Amino acid sequence: MELQKTPLTDCFIVIPRAFEDARGVFCETYNQITFQKTTGLTVDFVQDNQSLSKKGVLRGLHYQKGAMAQAKLVRAIQGCILDIVVDLRKDSKTFGKSFSVELTAENRKQLFVPRGFAHGFITLSETSVFGYKCDNYYNAASEGGIIYNDATLQLDWYLPEEEFIISEKDLQLPTFKEVIT
Repeated sequence: MELQKTPLTDCFIVIPRAFEDARGVFCETYNQITFQKTTGLTVDFVQDNQSLSKKGVLRGLHYQKGAMAQAKLVRAIQGCILDIVVDLRKDSKTFGKSFSVELTAENRKQLFVPRGFAHGFITLSETSVFGYKCDNYYNAASEGGIIYNDATLQLDWYLPEEEFIISEKDLQLPTFKEVIT
């Protein structure tokens, strides 16, 4: 497993080792002992989620608040997605900063998203299958979000806005300034 730093504190890219031969590819996508040795973090993932999306589907920016906050290990199982995270931890030196990375089935990159971050993604390929591990269970009463086109964050989602497919719920999310005050 290879670890690459991102500009955001405690957020990093994980690249599992892949073994290729004439039959195809084998890749261990997660091993708790290896993850702990490589990152120095003890994270007990308790829930796995998966979504199928078509091109232009934008999901986010989402997070869980308080005791139900979640760390996530996210990846593209099929296709290509642009993954974006925003540091919402007020005591962090990277508070309010964002980071984006393309995750594809081919590059096998995974993104570790620590607790206290908002997270979202958009499908850039015709379809995508997106999977992620969470270290805490989903709790509807603890969910929060930030509108995708927040003027303060000025996120680049790579696709023209007229191609976005966004749920009604996500279109009603508050701004970054509304969330942090």
